Amino acid sequence: MAPRDRITLTGITATGHHGFFDHEKRDGQPFVVDVVLHTDIRPAAAADDLALTTDYGKAAELVRDRIEGGPHDLIETLTQGIADAILALFETVSAVDVTVHKPQAPIPVPFGDVSISIHREREAGTRA
Repeated sequence: MAPRDRITLTGITATGHHGFFDHEKRDGQPFVVDVVLHTDIRPAAAADDLALTTDYGKAAELVRDRIEGGPHDLIETLTQGIADAILALFETVSAVDVTVHKPQAPIPVPFGDVSISIHREREAGTRA
């Protein structure tokens, strides 16, 4: 298998209405998402052609739309949905890492951040 390169987007921020509590769904709060797109950039680099790589602008818009969609009770559901959507949209991506941060989670002690991180790979037999 060819070595995989990575396109990394960090700090994609939008307001979402995800959470277990009614006030989270009603009021919303910021969510911050980081994604790593595992891909092979060699064809795009050789041709200097955007059509041969993963458009990270579209990936960022997809993440924003997922944050603003829903609502979901769990950020685990949001995280999985982002990974699934990226793999469905971008044939050039063989795997994706997604981290969803919920910096204003309703936790009753001082904390800096809470996040869920996953790694998902394209199913065998599907294009990458």
